[in-house]
Amino acid sequence: MIKKLTSFGALLCLSFTAFADVSVIINKSNTNQLDKEEIVKIFLGKSQAFPDGNTVIPVNLTSSETRSEFDSNILGRSSSQINAYWSKAIFTGAGNPPKEVTSESELLKLVANNPNVIGYVDSNLVDVSVKVINL
Repeated sequence: MIKKLTSFGALLCLSFTAFADVSVIINKSNTNQLDKEEIVKIFLGKSQAFPDGNTVIPVNLTSSETRSEFDSNILGRSSSQINAYWSKAIFTGAGNPPKEVTSESELLKLVANNPNVIGYVDSNLVDVSVKVINL
């Protein structure tokens, strides 16, 4: 019994380490401070501007572990719920989903080169070219 519990505990620990720690990033020249609620509004198309009034361009990753973690931990919904949300928005004409890129390195470059872009990457990939939003 103890051996089974030990094995289960080890497996549980390993499963938690498989999840990515996600950092929301903006251009390092961007002076805006954002909270989680504002980030949710931006990525759900309910806000089109940073608090300073400048246009915001949210960019998502295509399907990935980082995207799944962002959807669940930041947006508070599963990736399938987010996809359903955007399908309905497109069908009703209420909005269009954020642009998507296929890699975190591509997203880092976009954010570093455009002060209006907001995105997210695995925290281990953050470099000095971008600024992390503290949540």
